[in-house]
Amino acid sequence: MFEESGLDAYQHTQLEARAAAADPHHLVLMLIEGFLDELSRVEGHIQAKQFERKGRAVTKCLDILSGLDTALDREKGGAVADDLHRLYDYCGRQLFEVSLNNDTSGLAIVRQVMTDLKDGWQALAAA
Repeated sequence: MFEESGLDAYQHTQLEARAAAADPHHLVLMLIEGFLDELSRVEGHIQAKQFERKGRAVTKCLDILSGLDTALDREKGGAVADDLHRLYDYCGRQLFEVSLNNDTSGLAIVRQVMTDLKDGWQALAAA
């Protein structure tokens, strides 16, 4: 247990350091990557019937989606920001349904949407 706590603390510190040094594009990428990692945990917890852990993982995913959505500048971002808002909302609703029914089949589309967004942000960051 202590080793896990130490590892968790180390990973948290590393994440905070990366976030502090990141530009906005990389922050979005970090959030999306964190979302995808947590989404895999949701799937694993459902399959293992660890529903309390699933609930915590779903909450983390929803918090990340909320953070991404809150960061949108809908006035300056125009149609792109509106489209991202709708995608984040859609992913959140899908995730809620997955959690409610403990059915992982709905995760594939959420994973695909967020992976596509990640790929797009990576291309922007590289440009």
